[in-house]
Amino acid sequence: MNNSLDGKVAIVTGAGQGLGKSEAIALANEGARVIVTDIESGKDAANQVVEEIKAGGGEAMAVLGDVGDYSRCRDTMKTAIDTWGDVNIIVNNAGFCIDKMLFNMSEEDFDRVVRVHLKGHYNYISQASSYWRAQSKEKGAPVYARLISTSSEAFLYCPPGQPNYASAKAGITALTVSAAQATVRYGATANVILPRARTEMTKNIFGDQAGDGFDDLSCENVSPLVAYLASPMAEKINGYVFLVHGKMVNIIDPPAFGKRFDSEDAWSVQGLNDTLSPYFEDRTPITDGYFVAPQ
Repeated sequence: MNNSLDGKVAIVTGAGQGLGKSEAIALANEGARVIVTDIESGKDAANQVVEEIKAGGGEAMAVLGDVGDYSRCRDTMKTAIDTWGDVNIIVNNAGFCIDKMLFNMSEEDFDRVVRVHLKGHYNYISQASSYWRAQSKEKGAPVYARLISTSSEAFLYCPPGQPNYASAKAGITALTVSAAQATVRYGATANVILPRARTEMTKNIFGDQAGDGFDDLSCENVSPLVAYLASPMAEKINGYVFLVHGKMVNIIDPPAFGKRFDSEDAWSVQGLNDTLSPYFEDRTPITDGYFVAPQ
């Protein structure tokens, strides 16, 4: 076991399986004491992760609850502080999908996905940032704090079958970059990962591992980046977005302004037509995402 996170306390959401499980174990291997959270139906899986961490010489406990419930997240924060005296690291991972085209998607389908992903991220980011701000003011010095959010390439490609998921993931990215600017003065960093990995949520997309070689889609390829961003080594990394897949880590640059058009006078509808229509005449309308995925 390494010791880069000795004495630190981490909360990992959705940690009963998949990415969250791998991330919780990776943080524990670096010395962190880990709160493994999952929903009530994930009780057995969460307890198994705790036992695996303990078997490896680490400290962990399972706390069950819905990340979309603000009060349950507050209670989990309190449990961590009451048990281990602090909260230093939040890894927001919990999520699920309801994939439908926009015209087939119910209001409930939209609300449920946004609630778990975006609201779930907000609940912990809001409460952790308030806690760290108060701690920093009380001590008169920066605290040790790390926020790691889980977004998705869906916020870049905006797939037509995932308007709820893509919207939530875009919101998570914006929320986290905003938090990065608001909390850095108190000692916190906040960064975003876009993982490509085979999980319960993505198994129908990625399928099973092929062959006996290196598995590009293993969750274990993602967790080292999470442990790194949570560590003292990453203290100068704040407000960044990382695509992580297989043996690749790709930093996503912020959106850039494109072609600019100016008018000598206030724009008119005809003036916009005369200027913009020729520009788009030979350009392909967006029908299959904005970007080409890096390989």
